[in-house]
Amino acid sequence: MAKITIVDIQHKAFKKKLNGYDPADVDQYLDEVIETLEDEAQQRAALEAEISDLRERISHFKAMEDSLHNTLLLAQRTADEVKASAHKEADLIRAEARMSVEKEIASLVERANEARREHTRAAETAEQARSEMRSLLMTHLALLDRNGAPRAAAAVANGSSAPHVDV
Repeated sequence: MAKITIVDIQHKAFKKKLNGYDPADVDQYLDEVIETLEDEAQQRAALEAEISDLRERISHFKAMEDSLHNTLLLAQRTADEVKASAHKEADLIRAEARMSVEKEIASLVERANEARREHTRAAETAEQARSEMRSLLMTHLALLDRNGAPRAAAAVANGSSAPHVDV
């Protein structure tokens, strides 16, 4: 059975019978049915347009949701990469610092060793100078003892308490 449309109702013609319905009442009722159906058709069209609009908005929001989801995933991946890169850079900085400290320590150890060697050389030089000075003084004392004994006795005899040494 086919659906009855507004146009079908407008063009419907009824057979007339002797004791049938009042044609004016029937026409008035049909006009009311047509008006009601037209209102419902307009409401239906408005609802269908609203449904279509809502579907488009839902589609738009789903696309935004997918875009936001993808953006969040990308941001998370980027954050993970930045974090990993920062860890690698920190490890490199630590390794470079460790190498720099080790070089500095090696340099300071070498300087300390050089200072010890220099100190040892200076101590040896000082000891050698003391030894040479002692030897020189001993030589001079021996010379004084050989040459100075008669003069010292003469000085005592002359009344002077200190011996005179010619230089």
